[in-house]
Amino acid sequence: MIVQTQDRQTTDTPVVVAVGEVLWDCFPDGARFGGAPANYACSLAELMPFGRVRMLSAAGTDERGSAAVQELLAHGVDTSLLQQSQYPTGQVFVETDTNGIASYRFAEHSAWDALVWQPELQQVARDCHAVCFGTLGQRKLDSAAVIRRFVSETNPDCLRILDLNLRAPWFNDKVIAISLELCNVLKVNEEELEYLAAMHGFSGTAEKQMGQFCESLGLRLMAVTRGENGADLCDCIQFYSRPALRVQVRDTVGAGDAFAAAMTRGLLQGDSPGTILESATKAAAFVCTQSGGTPHFPHS
Repeated sequence: MIVQTQDRQTTDTPVVVAVGEVLWDCFPDGARFGGAPANYACSLAELMPFGRVRMLSAAGTDERGSAAVQELLAHGVDTSLLQQSQYPTGQVFVETDTNGIASYRFAEHSAWDALVWQPELQQVARDCHAVCFGTLGQRKLDSAAVIRRFVSETNPDCLRILDLNLRAPWFNDKVIAISLELCNVLKVNEEELEYLAAMHGFSGTAEKQMGQFCESLGLRLMAVTRGENGADLCDCIQFYSRPALRVQVRDTVGAGDAFAAAMTRGLLQGDSPGTILESATKAAAFVCTQSGGTPHFPHS
């Protein structure tokens, strides 16, 4: 285990675990630290300094593995659950179009594909207030088994947040179905909503589809991000919609992860759905103005 950590835990400290891929986003002009769960962890640790954010993943013993630890620590993320692997630290090759929209090509046989279950993870799962996971981290059987077991071991009142993160060709309907059964909070983008609606035979407006998902899955909350068109939220009682903030987009890497992070903070604080949507939209907009998925957030 890599044991460097920043322990800020107190009796009333909310504990959140991000589980899944840790990797480096390789842009044409250089590499930047990333991976959706790692982006989420870094953003949440910055947005929720009163909490303890932990990263459950694996990195290689290579130079980028050591650098990944330092990047997580720099944002205040607890790295004591980050496993060392014989496989290289993950990489994804990123290209952005003229509008700053990113596309991704993931390296295979990466450290985060070889996550191992360890006995102490059972208690970690039971102690956490929220866990965030996605489908990409489940592209290999070993890591998929660990992620699913960890989420299953959490207490009934834990927020089980699924940020779907469909990345072709690394998903299938079985992985999606298992993940949906495990979650009680769901965050998707509009393309993923369309895919899920077709998969479940849901039709009608986005508002109607989100209501159907909340009811059929027993969700506490569902969010749909729509890029420059804003975002929607459904708490199974009411539907909320908010336009995107108009900003100068540098790139969109990590914007959805920041949205999920701000949403998590709001849920843990007991904020109203409208407040949660407003805060999440602002967090995503800020990340769009920065380069890479793990910028430092300004603090007033």
